[in-house]
Amino acid sequence: MLIAENVRKVYRVKEKKSWFRQQWTEVEAVADLSFRMVPGKIIGLLGINGAGKTTTIKMCSTLLTPTSGTITVDGYDAVKDDRFVKAKVNMIAGGERMLYWRLTGRENLQYFGSLYGLQGQALRNRIDSLLLQVGLYEAANTPVERYSKGMKQRLQIARGLINDPRYLFLDEPTLGLDAPIARQLRKHVSELASQHGKAILLTSHYIHEVEELCDEVYIIDKGRLVAHDTPEHLTKSLHLDTALQVVIPSLSDSLDYDLRQLAQNYGGSREIAETDEQTWEVTLRGKTDMTTPLLSLLAAHQSPVLRLSTQQPSLEDVILHMADRRGA
Repeated sequence: MLIAENVRKVYRVKEKKSWFRQQWTEVEAVADLSFRMVPGKIIGLLGINGAGKTTTIKMCSTLLTPTSGTITVDGYDAVKDDRFVKAKVNMIAGGERMLYWRLTGRENLQYFGSLYGLQGQALRNRIDSLLLQVGLYEAANTPVERYSKGMKQRLQIARGLINDPRYLFLDEPTLGLDAPIARQLRKHVSELASQHGKAILLTSHYIHEVEELCDEVYIIDKGRLVAHDTPEHLTKSLHLDTALQVVIPSLSDSLDYDLRQLAQNYGGSREIAETDEQTWEVTLRGKTDMTTPLLSLLAAHQSPVLRLSTQQPSLEDVILHMADRRGA
């Protein structure tokens, strides 16, 4: 198990006060953050830009030293026993970083494997297994500069698994990928946890990925933990408004008035928008389900319903709500 307890990271940065004067200022990137990673489970670390997500990952993977607090990996301290911890962790970042484009896919894996002390037949077997696992065996001897974005990201996964880590940190792993390729990668990530017993920490701006993959979610704001629960419980716990949307062919003044009254009666709000199809989209927001009274009202006005849908609060709504509440 990976256990982070009261982890804090402070950077000292130079701040220019005048043409001739500078002073050092402390910036707190992570503040008293605690969480756990368990093999076979995926946790999400969410927050708006600058929340401290990447800094947290770098501390857990021994790339940065915490200012205070402790991170232990299977009982080993990430600072004092970093040599043992490095053998148990790895990181996969989105985009096209961490690869050498002029080398082939196989040569990249040979290089990164050697950094972990792998060599000889054991390294060759490991590389062949990973290339097959990510579907790059046939392209193993092709220079990475000729890989597509999806192929590069699959090679990133192979690189991140080269040392067979028990703990894997995924920092925006599907960034910039087409939808079908991103879907394949999500499936692969899910299997790494469920079938191979990896403990995975995921950061992503694609909230649907987190909702799909994560067993638990930690939300941080300005480096501080503000919420922790399952995705389902988080969206329900704040009792955010549900959006009920209906599309109708026309909107009379009397119907508009009654829709406004309906929303007010249930403590909600009403929004009206004309669509490109010259129809009207009515959105009722509130904490109470207004579907039945809405349909009754439309029937009384003899207004046909062209489309009806309900939009439940998402994790994105939760994050934005918490950021607003904390004055972000």
